[in-house]
Amino acid sequence: MPILNEFSFSSCDCKSTIYVREWLPDTSPIGVVQICHGVAEHISRYDEFARFLASYGFVVAGEDHLGHGKSVSDPKNQGYFGENGGWELVVGDMRKLYERLKEQHFSLPIFIFGHSMGSFLTRTYIIRYHDGPDGVILSGTGQQSSLLVNTGLTVANSIIKSRGTNYKSEFLNNLTFSGYNNRCKPNRTNFDWLTRDTAIVDTYIADPDCGFVSSADLTRDMLMGIKYISSAKNLERINKELPVFFVSGDADPVGEYGKGVLRVYNGFLKAGLSDVTLKLYHGARHEILNEINKEEVYSDILCWLQSKCRSRELAAAEADK
Repeated sequence: MPILNEFSFSSCDCKSTIYVREWLPDTSPIGVVQICHGVAEHISRYDEFARFLASYGFVVAGEDHLGHGKSVSDPKNQGYFGENGGWELVVGDMRKLYERLKEQHFSLPIFIFGHSMGSFLTRTYIIRYHDGPDGVILSGTGQQSSLLVNTGLTVANSIIKSRGTNYKSEFLNNLTFSGYNNRCKPNRTNFDWLTRDTAIVDTYIADPDCGFVSSADLTRDMLMGIKYISSAKNLERINKELPVFFVSGDADPVGEYGKGVLRVYNGFLKAGLSDVTLKLYHGARHEILNEINKEEVYSDILCWLQSKCRSRELAAAEADK
């Protein structure tokens, strides 16, 4: 039975406290998985997946990002990273947690699992840092067109100029997300695009820490982050030996129903990465960990993680000869 641990640390913004949830296996661990969650959700939503990995010997941990979950101390800051450089602050908080996990489990391989906005943050992280992780899993990712990104930035900047960085704009939120339900007709809710599992959708809607309207500044931060990770020049900075596993649904609008995911995958290959794998799940929507075929997704991720742990062990044994 996995052991649940909770702790916190000071954010890179020097004023917020970041909540962390950690799942520890009840056997000797074989690896560590750091989870980076998406926008308008929180780390506790990954409990089932984390317990699954922990049951196979993985330490699993993830923080609630600034403006999310239990890292929100003031309700007005829900969906708000910060006034200046919020994207970098969140990447910095990821780094803080990574360094803590590395210090505690220095002999184990560490992997990062990033979902949706968390996949964009993870892609930023691996451009910035080359001393780990030992592999990344990118779930529900994509590569939006420069026209869409620049249009969003223009609108976000206009709203920030007139209403302030922490203004929650329904218009901007609709511009970002309103089209995601287009292929889920007839629409039962505004969040049908998340998963075919209606119970999960209803739980998400009922959760006050999910589905909220983010600040105009967070949206601008995320769009700037997407622009940064879409640059071929920046992709060249990623460690060429880093193993990367893309997992997404082919009915996920964030990944343009597979097309956007394929563009990112091909971009990584073109940048010279030597160990890149892609799997698209037929009919699956955005949250593949919460899909009706989640057992298949869990199994595929576990097999990939175990194979990378074995490869690392073999390489270490060969180096010791």
